[in-house]
Amino acid sequence: MLTTLNLSQHCNTVPDLQRATRDGSEAFAKKIADAGYKYVRFEFPDMAGLSRGKTVPIGHVASYMRSGLNFYGGTVALDSYSIPVRNSGYNEEMNYTDCILVVDEDTLTPVPWLDETCRVICDTMWYDGKPQMATPRLLLKKMLMLADSIGYTVKMGHEYEFYLVDAEKRAPIFSGQPIFVTARTHEHPAIDTLIRMLEESGIDIITYNVEHGPGQVEINYSALDGIAAADRAFVFKNTVKEFMKTQGLLATFMTKPYKGLSGSCSYFHVSLLDKETGQNAFLDPEPEDGMSPLMQSFVQGILDHARASMAIWSPSPNCYRRIRPRTYAPSNISWGVQDRSASVRVKASRDQSQHLEVRVPSALSNPYLVAASVIAAGLLGVTQRRALVPAGQGPKEDNESFEKLPITIEDALEALEADGALCELLGDEFIKVYLAMKRQETSRLRDQIPPAETEEYFELY
Repeated sequence: MLTTLNLSQHCNTVPDLQRATRDGSEAFAKKIADAGYKYVRFEFPDMAGLSRGKTVPIGHVASYMRSGLNFYGGTVALDSYSIPVRNSGYNEEMNYTDCILVVDEDTLTPVPWLDETCRVICDTMWYDGKPQMATPRLLLKKMLMLADSIGYTVKMGHEYEFYLVDAEKRAPIFSGQPIFVTARTHEHPAIDTLIRMLEESGIDIITYNVEHGPGQVEINYSALDGIAAADRAFVFKNTVKEFMKTQGLLATFMTKPYKGLSGSCSYFHVSLLDKETGQNAFLDPEPEDGMSPLMQSFVQGILDHARASMAIWSPSPNCYRRIRPRTYAPSNISWGVQDRSASVRVKASRDQSQHLEVRVPSALSNPYLVAASVIAAGLLGVTQRRALVPAGQGPKEDNESFEKLPITIEDALEALEADGALCELLGDEFIKVYLAMKRQETSRLRDQIPPAETEEYFELY
């Protein structure tokens, strides 16, 4: 049954952050020491999904778990060049005050390329105990709590593409368009070594292959329930970036690094499970496509709020260079069963694996924010009992009747700000920081002179 619960009743839901007790912190530190670790990286996912934090010798871990580790309070409101974001509510308005990192003990994983080192992922709160609800990880926790409040667990996974290039020349490690060519996948030993590092980091790799672009790689890993899924994506991206530098290579998740070559995406896979039975709530075995009424409404919710979500799915000006017709990067608002040209692809397995795939997000996107926005939009569709529009016939890119997605970051930010229902669910605190940040970044980058313009005009005119 589709619920008619008004989600706005739960918009002020705040995750509970608790610092460790003395006994708990001592036991956790002993567990780490017994495993042979001498250093612990306290990591915090920023607005871009980049890991920021501090590394702590094992002798000080327990005390920092009890007190919280001191950290700059405006870290989540630093833009892509680490410039404090004005008018965000997190910087000058707070006199640039500090916050504290609070350890999530469930996130302990090795950092296998560093000796005797492990990591934990942290949330942040102000010294008065108030959680920082603009942070991506806490925002996703809030959306997961909303899903739980109406009876569902969220299962999800992120699927990334990225380019591997020579660190100095920034040239791809191989040429051509070798998608799925097995020899290319294993041609460079650093790729196979990376897979081992990811597995030793606790990531369950299920497949990997080269992609359409030269030097472009796709690595897939298994889905998980709840916050653990986004944590896995966070560890994955930052491991790829950090480890490949030790191999003399640069891994870039930049969405469109090369003119005329394939862009890099982050397809997002999601389903709702009945939290009492564990059964897939997206599945109805009777229809040909296996879609339950709940799945249909969830898909429609995503379509309803796709223009606004684009500001989160494609968070930089460069991302919009990827959105081109007939490039498997959907440029309109559409859905279809097993349809790679649609922005929402229904994976109609008609079994417990039934789920949907949002194909719009870019590789540069933040996994916590992609998940939070998709869940928020989908839940709006569910609680409003939205009827799913017809999918239409043929490749969606060839159908001019579908509404187009924004083609600039400025248009996407305006669409997000104008979407009252989505903004209400995501919360004023997050929306204020995010809009201020992205407009500051966009304005700063707009003032730069692109090399293409210099090449085009400097000598000729």
